[in-house]
Amino acid sequence: MKFDLDSVFIEHGCADSALATRVLRALPRDVPVTHVGDNETREAARPASGVIDPFGAGKRRLLIARRKTPFLMPCPAGSSKFACCGYLVLTLASNCPMDCSYCFLQEYLADNPAFQVYANFTDSFDELDRLCANAHGRTFRVGTGELADSLAFDSITGISRDLIDFFASRENLTLELKTKTDEIENLLDLDPRGRVLVSWTLSPDAVYRSSEHLTASPAARIAAARAVLDAGYRVAFHFDPLIAYLDAERDYLQLIDELLEVVPPKQISFISMGGLRMTPRLRGAARSRFPADPMLCGEDVLAADGRFRAFTPLRLSLYGSLVDRFKKAGAEIPAYLCMEPASVHEHVFGAAPAKAATIGERLARG
Repeated sequence: MKFDLDSVFIEHGCADSALATRVLRALPRDVPVTHVGDNETREAARPASGVIDPFGAGKRRLLIARRKTPFLMPCPAGSSKFACCGYLVLTLASNCPMDCSYCFLQEYLADNPAFQVYANFTDSFDELDRLCANAHGRTFRVGTGELADSLAFDSITGISRDLIDFFASRENLTLELKTKTDEIENLLDLDPRGRVLVSWTLSPDAVYRSSEHLTASPAARIAAARAVLDAGYRVAFHFDPLIAYLDAERDYLQLIDELLEVVPPKQISFISMGGLRMTPRLRGAARSRFPADPMLCGEDVLAADGRFRAFTPLRLSLYGSLVDRFKKAGAEIPAYLCMEPASVHEHVFGAAPAKAATIGERLARG
């Protein structure tokens, strides 16, 4: 197990689940395990009292429970204000054992910071089959990396193996496993049949060292991408958040060069880009938890969507530089912007964005 846990809570009714059995088998013996009822489950998910950093403490508390609401939903980042990529989210876990200073979960999960993983995750397969039954020939890209890293703790949950077996037999579904880890061991002996892609968020070393605590290094992520590519998976990369710090353009271009030395551009399914953006509440929480991180102290303005962002000219310059560098690599790599208005997309790519469903299908099909 690559991440520390202070405690594990298992909801009554989940103790005999395949997930709980796997976790208990893999846990170090000194991690205390407590079985709890429904009311206690809610308490276990809430912030701990009497600790300096309740959110950070929650990350080290694992809760195995049943999910009582649907697993499948549209990406919460989607909005009529932004160009959308048509991503569908499968919520199989909540929170992340890593601790990036800019992470939106500090706000989104502030009241429920425990790392939760859902014992009835295979119920999501019924939801996906219903989606397929009504697809009318459409193809969907479905990811698990929105409210939790897709592969963190996979060494003890093994969820990726169940997902890959399911998606490999569904012709109009593509699974995206999004991660900042190099925890790929469970993937390498399976056959994804072209229907699973693994994507990595990439940041320069300066951002990794100052902001991306407990994550794999950029070099380790790139090496992991090469390994899963060789094992038959598709790969993609997210440059999000792009942070407009001093020398950022130089560092991001160097990062792209390092990536393309290991992963041929023609074998990259897509890239995404998105500038650092923070609501006032998230900005306050991040700066309070990470007061020494210079990446949180750049010049920004409160944009029309209520989020602090780098000045538009800075964002456009960074986007344009990355797009140009990938173009010079000699392959047309599909690319999109996350949580940017259509006007910014048009400025960067020279054309208005396609409809979300069209972009989603293109990314899913590869």
